[in-house]
Amino acid sequence: MSTKRIIYISLFVLLGILLQFVAHAVLEIWYIGLLLNDFERYGLGLSWEVWVQIHSVLSFVFLALGVLFGYQQGKHWWQKIYIEHAYR
Repeated sequence: MSTKRIIYISLFVLLGILLQFVAHAVLEIWYIGLLLNDFERYGLGLSWEVWVQIHSVLSFVFLALGVLFGYQQGKHWWQKIYIEHAYR
């Protein structure tokens, strides 16, 4: 694998991580706002400690999905642009 391809795919992985961070932040800001306004309704019968555990698990899941998405997109666009020359 060439150095250019490694850098290209690595930058897409970084992009995937950044996009998941934004998606995770938007989701958390929205739902924490609901929890703070009416915990009884939106807390689903769970305690704050359980919500912290949910946050920890979802943080890992979002990160893994961001890395996988970035890697897949990096490979896809490398193929399209540098192998197939689809956008010349």
